[in-house]
Amino acid sequence: MCGIVGIVSSQPVNQQVYDALLLLQHRGQDSTGIATAEGNTLHMQKARGQVREAYRTRDMRNLPGNMGLGHVRYATKGNAADEQEAQPFYVNAPYGITLIHNGNLTNTRELTAALFHIDRRHLNTSSDTELLVNVLANELQSQVSGTDLDPDQVFNAISRVHERVEGSYAAIALIAGHGMLAFRDPFGIRPLVLGRRQVGFAGDDWIVASESLVLESAGYEFVRDIAPGEAVFIAPNGEISSRQCAANPRLIPCSFEYVYLARPDSIMNGISVYEARLRLGDRLADTIARYTPMGDIDVVMPIPDSSRPAAMQVAQKLGVEYREGFYKNRYVGRTFIMPGQAERKKSVKQKLNAMGSEFRGKNILIVDDSIVRGTTSKEIVQMAREAGANKVTFTSAAPPVRFPHVYGINMPSRQELVAHGRKIPDINRELGSDYLIYQEVADMQAAIIEGSDVAALEMSCFTGDYVTGTVSPEYLDWVERTQLS
Repeated sequence: MCGIVGIVSSQPVNQQVYDALLLLQHRGQDSTGIATAEGNTLHMQKARGQVREAYRTRDMRNLPGNMGLGHVRYATKGNAADEQEAQPFYVNAPYGITLIHNGNLTNTRELTAALFHIDRRHLNTSSDTELLVNVLANELQSQVSGTDLDPDQVFNAISRVHERVEGSYAAIALIAGHGMLAFRDPFGIRPLVLGRRQVGFAGDDWIVASESLVLESAGYEFVRDIAPGEAVFIAPNGEISSRQCAANPRLIPCSFEYVYLARPDSIMNGISVYEARLRLGDRLADTIARYTPMGDIDVVMPIPDSSRPAAMQVAQKLGVEYREGFYKNRYVGRTFIMPGQAERKKSVKQKLNAMGSEFRGKNILIVDDSIVRGTTSKEIVQMAREAGANKVTFTSAAPPVRFPHVYGINMPSRQELVAHGRKIPDINRELGSDYLIYQEVADMQAAIIEGSDVAALEMSCFTGDYVTGTVSPEYLDWVERTQLS
C-alpha cells in the first residue's frame, strides 16, 4: 500500500504535490519522493521518513516545472530500510521516464529473468516498481521510431505491459517532454481517481491520485475513477486522451481499502469509505446480537480512528452507550503499517492509553476495524483489563485474516497471522478476551458494495481466493521465504 499523486498544471506543481502527499501520509510512512518535469528535464527528490521531515525549502526550489508526481511508501516489496528503493524510479530511455506505483507485482521472478535475458536491462534494487518502469520503458521503446510520441503509441505500450505484468498496480509516470501517463491494472485492485480544475483561458489542470480527498482539498472537481485496465495520457498543455488497454478488464477492488487503509472522507470506485464503514457496523451489530448476551455489554468503544464509524453504528443498533475509552497519541504512526513486528509491539502503548474512569467495573465491547497479527489486539485487551474492565468482548468489523495478501498490503506470512490455522475460540484465548466476534465474509462484501456498481471485491486475505488467478501455493511459499514484514 502506497499513496500516489500526479499533476499537470498551468502553474508550478511542487507545492501542490507536497500538499497532496500530506493528505496521503496515512498510506505510507517509510519514505517519500517527488519528481517534476521542466520541459525535457526531470527533477527528483527522495528521502526516508514522512513528508514534513523529508523536504526542505531548498529541495522544493530544486523541483521546478508544471508537471509532477509524488509518492509516500509503505514497503510491501523490497527493503523498507533501503533509501534506493524510495520512489519514483527513473530510466533514461526512451525520452526519460520516472514512475511511481501503488500495488504489488506477483510475477517478479519471471519479469526479472525476462528483463535480463531478453530485454538486456539492469535492475539495481529488489523493488517491483523498478521492474514496472523498465517493462514500460521497453514496451514504449518498441512502439516508437524517431523522436515523436503520440498517445496511440503510449496506449499500445500499456497493452503490452498488461500482457506481461501480473498482480496489482496503479501507476503514474512522467515522460520527459511529452506528458503524464496514468494506468491501472485490469482488475482495478488498487484505487486511482481523476480530477480537473478549470483555470480560464489557460485550459484545464489535471490531477490523478489514490484517493478523492486529495482532489477536493486542492479545489479539483472529481471527474471519475480511472477504469481497470485503462490508461490516461495528459500532454503538458492539458490535452487528455484515454483508452482501455486490457483485453478482459473487471473491477474487483481491494476490500481492505474500505476496512482500514483509506481515509473515511474518500470516495473510491463510487463507494464512500465512511458510509461503507457505517454499514460494516450495522452488519457487525447483527452478528454481535446473535452471539453475545446483551447483559455482558455496558459500553461500546472504538479503537481510534478507523473503527469509529463502525463502533458508532454497533452502539446505536444494540442500544448500548457509546464511549471513547482509548486516547490516541496522534504523533505515533499507524502500527499496522510499521515495518517489523518488534516495532509494532513497542508502538501500541505509545499510541494508545486507556482511561480508567471509562473502564472500571464495566463490561466493555471493543470494536476494531480488523485483526491481522493480533499484536495490537492482545495489547489492547490487556490495557482494558489493567484499566479495570470487568469483561472484555473484542469484535472485528472485518472477517478473520487467514491468508497472505499479495496485492499491496504487508501480510506475506501465514504464520504471523493470528487467525491462520486457528478457530475463533483459539484466537480468543490467544488475545485474552472473554468473547471474540468477527464480521462474516458475506456481510463484509454486502456492506461495502451496497448501492454501488461494484459486483465483487478482492478478499483474498479473508478467503484465500486470489482474483488474478496466478497466485499458486508455490508462490506463497516463496513470498514467505523472501519477504520480510
